[in-house]
Amino acid sequence: MFYSIRHLTKFVYSRPVSESVMELRMHPRSDSNQRCLTFSLSVSPRSRVFSYRDHLSNNVHHFDIPGQHDQLVVVAESLVEHQPLAHIPSFLALDAWKELDTIVAEGDYWEMLLPSEFALTTPALEDLARELNVVRRDDPMMLLRELNHRLYDYFSYSPRTTRVDSPIDDALKSRQGVCQDFAHIMIALVRRLGIPCRYVSGYLYHRKEDQDRSISDATHAWVEALLPHLGWVGFDPTNALIAGDRHIRTALGRDYADVPPTRGVFIGRTTSDLYVAVQVTASEKPPALDQEMPIPEDWSMLVERAQAPPPPPAAEPLLQLQQAQQQQQ
Repeated sequence: MFYSIRHLTKFVYSRPVSESVMELRMHPRSDSNQRCLTFSLSVSPRSRVFSYRDHLSNNVHHFDIPGQHDQLVVVAESLVEHQPLAHIPSFLALDAWKELDTIVAEGDYWEMLLPSEFALTTPALEDLARELNVVRRDDPMMLLRELNHRLYDYFSYSPRTTRVDSPIDDALKSRQGVCQDFAHIMIALVRRLGIPCRYVSGYLYHRKEDQDRSISDATHAWVEALLPHLGWVGFDPTNALIAGDRHIRTALGRDYADVPPTRGVFIGRTTSDLYVAVQVTASEKPPALDQEMPIPEDWSMLVERAQAPPPPPAAEPLLQLQQAQQQQQ
């Protein structure tokens, strides 16, 4: 399967800002069962974009816009090839817990075992662990499959009930949230068991016949746990799925704080509004590599407006740093 992805992000400032510095993680990974064939990034106002790979081989782009501007538009386009995943069994051998402990002892997985900024053990999380009986039993695969489904049943999917920086206790108390919250809760529960677990940022291809709770026009998040003989296996508690051929991986980290699609600061006294649109289309045959993706009319208008010169400010704004990030749905 081949996936064509367009990811548009637009920041609109109530008053012009004098500089923006931005870091992006929108370039799909080439590993496991997927390969990123092409990637392009457009920034308006125009800017020179630099890139590097972090210690987990995530592709990171960054740029600086020093001129005055009242909006910032980023359009990322990708073509990703997916190979079928190997069969994921329903259970493992009787000595799987022992094998897992041996793998952990011999490897360097401490980052994915310790609490992190958003995947913390709290009293509310401990209460949930007792309610769901999240203890070492059966075998790791059976337990993770059960936990994946029980979190799906326990929480309601409700966009805008939490913020990008909400602690897991907010979702635990209200029993609702988005994929970002469910991933953090599952990571915190799984790490308590001594299973390395990491956060995955990316996209989910939605088909009409699927009963996905997550929305199709936003980025997605799920988790991966390390299991004997299988390596890293993906679990999607938002949709009660084993991550498979429809999940497109962009970045890996301890939690969302490591891999937000956008992270940046600007200089100016202003408020900002964030608009995000994601389009994922699939085909069984690869499109021509020199074929441009069709541009939806509304996105084209956004880019054209962003290229228009900003109006002169009424007064010079004071210097102020603010952070702008987008929540994963």
